[in-house]
Amino acid sequence: MFTKMREKEKAIKLRKEGLSYSEILKEVVVSRSTLSLWLREVGLSLQQQQRLTAKKLESMKRGWISQRQKRISVSNVIYNEASRKVGDISERELLLIGATLYWAEGSKQKAHNISQGVIFTNSDSNMIRLFLVFVRKILSVNNNDIKFELYIHKGNDVEKAKRYWSQILNQPIDSFGTVYFKDNKTNTKRKNIDENYHGLIRVRIARSTNLNRKIDGWIMGIAKNCGVV
Repeated sequence: MFTKMREKEKAIKLRKEGLSYSEILKEVVVSRSTLSLWLREVGLSLQQQQRLTAKKLESMKRGWISQRQKRISVSNVIYNEASRKVGDISERELLLIGATLYWAEGSKQKAHNISQGVIFTNSDSNMIRLFLVFVRKILSVNNNDIKFELYIHKGNDVEKAKRYWSQILNQPIDSFGTVYFKDNKTNTKRKNIDENYHGLIRVRIARSTNLNRKIDGWIMGIAKNCGVV
């Protein structure tokens, strides 16, 4: 009993010094419920309360950082394993990939426009580069027949965007001479003004009406062989 009283007095003293329950439990070996009972009437000064709050926030921050690092590690493992599984891409696979990309993002011929040429539009630089690989390797398009148009929201640095796409696509900066400006919508949630925004690129292939028809045939072949149609 005497030992218990000394432990209680020590716990109260430490609490009055502004220590947290966790810190006190390192010095006083009792259950947390017992400690809570002992200290329920012990008041703390404003400074002590602020210190405990700061320590709690710091502990939460460390926990958040630890969890974030774990998530990043797990994500990296999944990413690397999935990337390795792809392996080398054959010419036939590139054809299927390119046709599917065009199915999603390319301009298709319609009943009212049966002469539509090959046009592919996107803001994803890797997707644009992949489409260009498809255009050159599968469609055998000459570089001189590949035209670029820049679409960008008003108020952004056009020359900076040109330099970005010139470097990313390994094209002369004067290849992006055609620029179209898009109006800014006040109610949009799109991020089109930060430093990572470079507009979007439209790849236009000259004299490509028949190439568009060929791609459309590949798309139909993919759909049929997947049982879609």
